[in-house]
Amino acid sequence: MEYGAVGDGMTDDSQAFLKAWSDACGISDSFGTLEVPNGNTFMLKPITFNGPCKFSEVHFKLEGNIVAPSSTEAWTENVDKNRWIQFTNVTSLVMNGGGQIDGQGSIWWKICKALSFKNCNKLQLSAIQHINSAKGHISITSCVQTRIRDLIITAPEDSPNTDGIDINESKDIIIQNCTIATGDDCIAMNKGTSNINITAITCGPGHGISIGSLGKNGDFATVENVYVNNCTFKGTTNGVRIKTWPEGYGYVRNVTFNKIRLYNTRNPIIINQNYKDKQEEGKGFEINGVTYQDVSGTSATSVAINLGCNSNGGGCTNIIMDTVNLTSISSNKVVTASCTNVKGQETQVSPKVPCLTEKPPSTLIGAGIRTGESNTRL
Repeated sequence: MEYGAVGDGMTDDSQAFLKAWSDACGISDSFGTLEVPNGNTFMLKPITFNGPCKFSEVHFKLEGNIVAPSSTEAWTENVDKNRWIQFTNVTSLVMNGGGQIDGQGSIWWKICKALSFKNCNKLQLSAIQHINSAKGHISITSCVQTRIRDLIITAPEDSPNTDGIDINESKDIIIQNCTIATGDDCIAMNKGTSNINITAITCGPGHGISIGSLGKNGDFATVENVYVNNCTFKGTTNGVRIKTWPEGYGYVRNVTFNKIRLYNTRNPIIINQNYKDKQEEGKGFEINGVTYQDVSGTSATSVAINLGCNSNGGGCTNIIMDTVNLTSISSNKVVTASCTNVKGQETQVSPKVPCLTEKPPSTLIGAGIRTGESNTRL
């Protein structure tokens, strides 16, 4: 091949990829393209593709397969083992092509994240299959205007820390039409994220779609303007979840979960402000303006709705539930709802949430739903 890559899945092709990237990124008068050809499997050791690039856009066309080393001995001492493939400071990067990224996960599950994008504004990521991540599959950090669609992300159900998509310190993100089945969160929104639109995701197995965890080690963290729409959960540990550490502080604001379908989910709706069962008290998190609309399905446990909020930080306020119907996976059992330090309203909700004030359908806040959509439909 032109840059000396072998493509047999065993030979280290890292240097060939770096040479090809240097040329694609260095083109100043046209759209630079790095093409990974179909029919080949390229083994890469930890590698970083650096920007900025000279042209306004660059295309990483993945038609073939990329695979991580099959043993830890293949990773030398002088590489960053926290990341496998990383793109940094690349504006208008387009990555697609229908190929596959295989993180050879089982030997790396506690070590590194597989595919990372940092300071990559206007990123477009689509039509790629990502399997057996080392730790998290895809990490988005300090990125603005990211579009992710049509991905298939898979790892064994018992694989630890294999988040599908992690979002950190980023805003204006759209994720749509993805199938994610892993051993951890399908999608996790971490501190500093805002204006997030997640639509048409099939999640399971896994730990659901999560905000957090936030506030570990007493950190300040915020997440706001999140719209999760038309998502399906199959056999997941959680459905839609917000999780904060009690020693941290900050806020979660303006979140809407709409058209959510759950099948055999252990915790369909959950807010946990004592994540990891920690009991330390800090300034606390404000959770305000969370709406659950048109949510239905089956719970694998007796508590289908669990809103566990702390009094410090103001607890959870303006929590709205509109047309929520959750039943037990077992036809002869009933489910319940549990809540502490929660204020808000409900209409047409089963099981009833004791902390919420029941309102007739005509009086509940359709405006709240529209606010969530207008702020996060980018």
